[in-house]
Amino acid sequence: MTTTLQAQAIIKRFPTRSQDLLVLDGVTLELDAGESAAIMGQSGSGKSTLLNILGTLEPPDSGTLTIDGEDPFKLGADELARFRNRRVGFIFQEHHLLPQCSVIENVLVPTLVPSRDGNREDGLTRAKHLLERMGLSDRLDHRPGELSGGERQRVAIARALVNQPSLLLADEPTGNLDRATADTVASLLHEIHQAERTVLIVVTHSETLAGKFQKRFELRDHALVSA
Repeated sequence: MTTTLQAQAIIKRFPTRSQDLLVLDGVTLELDAGESAAIMGQSGSGKSTLLNILGTLEPPDSGTLTIDGEDPFKLGADELARFRNRRVGFIFQEHHLLPQCSVIENVLVPTLVPSRDGNREDGLTRAKHLLERMGLSDRLDHRPGELSGGERQRVAIARALVNQPSLLLADEPTGNLDRATADTVASLLHEIHQAERTVLIVVTHSETLAGKFQKRFELRDHALVSA
């Protein structure tokens, strides 16, 4: 069985006027389908940078990343974009829904990228199914401005899952929600992650949210350590 996510000896620096700033130094992480991990750390420790690398949004300076046994950074730009769209789902603190589009249209956005292994009808069926599981089947034609914060974040989760990604990445997904709504969204995220057998990685400052995960890590002194 192929490990879904393997990050080996990831190093990342950012140039400054005086010298390069080391952000990640030898980060290694392996997760199989159905596993979940929370990554914590102080502000500026490199959590979002690591998430961007794992999500193929930016390459490491050295080290390797494989998702489903494939190194995405060996792909050309167009192939990488298609790979990311099919294999990786993103959920952010800000939901980034399109305000002019309905709930169902927002969820369908990732399916608009041409793919060899799916079609729009399949995407529509899956989008409706996900929104039903999110308790939003009566909100399909609503605009984001007509929804509560928790409802908007549930739409964002459905959008992230619509292409059946192997890897689901969430950056402070409950950071803008009150405690009760955050608990509801976190429970739904876990429920669907387990049903879909994705790898789920969440960056969070919340000890409560991190405590719900199978594995917990902290970025400390540029390295990823078990917490």
